Amino acid sequence: MQPTDDPRPRSLVVAHPSPDLYGSDRQLLETVGALVRAAWTVTVVLPDDGPLVAELEARGARAVLVPYPVLRKAELHPRRLPGLLAGLARATVGSARALRRERPDAVLVNTLTVPSWLAAAGLAGVPALCHVHEAEEDQPTAVRFLLAAQLLAARVVVANSHAAAEVLRRSVPRLARRTRVVHNGVPGPVDEPTPPRRELDGAAHLALVGRLSPRKGVDVALDAVRLLREEGRDVRLTVCGTPFAGYEWYEQELASRAASAPLEGAVQLLGYVRPTWPVLAGCDVALVPSRVEPFGNTAVEALLARRPLVASRTQGLREVVRDGETGLLVPPGDPRALADAIATLLDDRALASDLATRGRVDALDRFSVDAYARQVVRAVEDTVG
Repeated sequence: MQPTDDPRPRSLVVAHPSPDLYGSDRQLLETVGALVRAAWTVTVVLPDDGPLVAELEARGARAVLVPYPVLRKAELHPRRLPGLLAGLARATVGSARALRRERPDAVLVNTLTVPSWLAAAGLAGVPALCHVHEAEEDQPTAVRFLLAAQLLAARVVVANSHAAAEVLRRSVPRLARRTRVVHNGVPGPVDEPTPPRRELDGAAHLALVGRLSPRKGVDVALDAVRLLREEGRDVRLTVCGTPFAGYEWYEQELASRAASAPLEGAVQLLGYVRPTWPVLAGCDVALVPSRVEPFGNTAVEALLARRPLVASRTQGLREVVRDGETGLLVPPGDPRALADAIATLLDDRALASDLATRGRVDALDRFSVDAYARQVVRAVEDTVG
C-alpha cells in the first residue's frame, strides 16, 4: 500500500479479550510490534488489567481498559444467554460511539470471543479485520455458525492455521474468499540451544507448557507418566501454566492426582512461568498433548528450543509438526499412545536428537517473526485499502 498525502499517522484500534501472557496474547505482541515499526499508532482495548499491559506499552502501543463481554463456554449456557446478549448490545453501542469519536483507520479484533467490536466497527463505519486464533470444530453446528457469522462484518479475516480457516469455511462458506492463513511468528531463545542429552543418567525429564485446561490435555500427560512409572521408568513431568477463570477445579484435580501414587513426587505444577526456555532446556522430551489446538505456539517453542517433541495429531499441530521428521504425533486423548511415543524417544536418543535438530531448522524457516510481521501488516493495510 502506497503512503498517502495525509500527514496524520495511521491509527489502529485493537480489541483483545485477555490481559494475560499466553499464546494469542503473546502473538498480539508480535502483531503490535510489527505495526508500530510500520508507523501505525496502535491502541489496544482490554477488558481488564494484567501483565499484558506493560508488554504492550513497551512495544509502543497504548493500552486502554474498557470492560466489555468476552465469550466463554460458561457464558453460552441458556440461562446466561439473555444477560450475555444484553451486555453485548450495550458494549456494541458504547464501542461504536468511541470509534466515531476517535476515527481510527481500522479496527483489528483479535479472536472470535469479542464480537461486540466487529459490530461496533460496522456501526461506526470503520473497516475491520479479525485475527482468528480458534478452530471450534467440536462445538455444535449452531454455535460454530454464530461464532463465524460475525466475521461477515470484517473485510479481511486472518486465520492462524489452515485448520482454523477450514472450520470457518465449513461454518460460513462465504468467508472463504476473505480469509487468509498466516502462521504465527514465534521468537526463539536468545542463546543457541544445546542439543538434547544423548545419555539419560537417572530420571528422564518431561516438560509441558500451556494453560491448565482439558483442551490442553494436561490430564492425558499425567496418565501417560503414570503408565510409564508403572512400567518401572523413572520419569518426571514439569507443567508450566495456570487455568482460565472458572477452571480452578481442573487445576485442583490435577494437583490431587499428582499427589497420589505412582505420581507422588514425580509431577511439578509450577504455575505461570516466563520465560519457559530454562524449563524446555532442562527436559528430555517436550509434550503438547492438546485435544484441540488451532495452532500451537508451545509446540513451535519446543522445536526452537531444540527439544524432542511429542504432540497430538490434531488441527494446527498437524501443520506445525512433521510426523517422524521434526517430532512425533499421536492421537489426541490417548495416554497409551503418548506414553509409547515418549518411551521411543527416551530409548532411542539418536532419533530424539535428529528430530530435535531438524525441528529447530524447520521452525526457524516456517515460523519466523519477520515473515509474520510482513504478512500481518499487509493484512491491516489491505483492510484499509
